[in-house]
Amino acid sequence: MEFLNTSIGRKIVMAVTGLCMVLFAVVHLIGNSTIFVGPSGINAYAEHLHSMPLPIIMVFRAIMLALFVVHVVYGIQLTIENRGGRPSDYAVKATRKATFASENMIWTGLLLFVFIVYHLLHFTFRATPGLTLVNDAAGHFNVFAMVASSFSSIAGAGIYAVAMVVLFMHLYHGIQSLFQTFGLANGNTLPTITKAGALVALVLFAGFVAIPLSILFGIIKG
Repeated sequence: MEFLNTSIGRKIVMAVTGLCMVLFAVVHLIGNSTIFVGPSGINAYAEHLHSMPLPIIMVFRAIMLALFVVHVVYGIQLTIENRGGRPSDYAVKATRKATFASENMIWTGLLLFVFIVYHLLHFTFRATPGLTLVNDAAGHFNVFAMVASSFSSIAGAGIYAVAMVVLFMHLYHGIQSLFQTFGLANGNTLPTITKAGALVALVLFAGFVAIPLSILFGIIKG
């Protein structure tokens, strides 16, 4: 356990928890993309999720919450440590130029934390105002109507669009750091890893932001 209190230990925990959340984001995007099929697509996807046994859903949510909390706590600890001048080595060092994304990871991370809380209140707990909460013809909750009502305004779609810009910046640096932490980045591989990380971040950004903007501009219709 003492290893986890070292800089490299914290970075490895950050890398592992970050990787898990990136994989979750990919799966989450695939599921959300069913909205492009129309109401039947996203509603069927939501019904499939809700048909899973409640204990499985709760355990999964608990695991994701634990990963997220650990990632945030360790990220704050590393930021304080780095700004205090203490050494914070990767498994293998690689020379990189500082970027806006790398210098503001703590702020993009905290903004994402605020957004995730809002997102959960919005679509999971349905506690935000202005949502259309109705059932479809089969008597199941109409997820499409809820999402469409949320993103039909500039404010609703804009919040998610801005949040996805923040996500892109966080992932742009975070994915390269992940590889560097595991010792997979060096002077030869870093340019490729940087481009691959940017591509993954861009795909996730484009996929997620396409949903609110497509609804706002009437591309997706019920």
